Formats: sequence, structure tokens, C-alpha cells
Amino acid sequence: MIARMWRGWTAADREDEYVDYLNRTGVPDLRATAGNRGVYVLHRPVEDGRVEFVVLSLWESRDAIAAFAGEDIEVARFYPEDDEFLVAREWTCAHYEVAVAP
Repeated sequence: MIARMWRGWTAADREDEYVDYLNRTGVPDLRATAGNRGVYVLHRPVEDGRVEFVVLSLWESRDAIAAFAGEDIEVARFYPEDDEFLVAREWTCAHYEVAVAP
């Protein structure tokens, strides 16, 4: 299993809106992709009135990730309204082999 991780930051006053937005866009798309084994959205307040978001998805293979993200799985996938919410973002995703899972 492979874990895919992406991070982005919103203004603190947009935190709940961004969670709702993710639940309407990226989360359903991730879950609907064959080979997806789970999606977690983590968030926490950080300095300067911002909130850090981590989207962690689990996959059965790199091919399954490519079905969601495109051929270059290192490149993050964004949606049209992301620019309205994100004050900073990572443009790439990190991938990890999962050593222990429930």
C-alpha cells in the first residue's frame, strides 16, 4: 500500500469552508478512484492566523494513484476554486510505502 500526502494552508476564518469544499470535490473524487483505500483530511491551526491542511490518501498501487493524479503522480491535483481558499500550497505530493496498517 502507498500513502500519498499533500499540504496546503488557508486563512483561519476559512477553515470550515475549506473542509466543506474538500468534502464536495477532492474527497469524493479520491474515494471514487479504483484502488483508493482511504482518505483522511487533517487540519490544525498554525502561526500567522493560518490553518494547515494535510490530505492523506491510501492506494493499492502507483498505477491507481496515476488514475487519479495523472501520469506524473508527484504533481498535486487541484480544483478550480482552490485558489479562492489556499494562501499557500505544496505543488507536489509525497509518497510513502505503508509498513503498518490496521
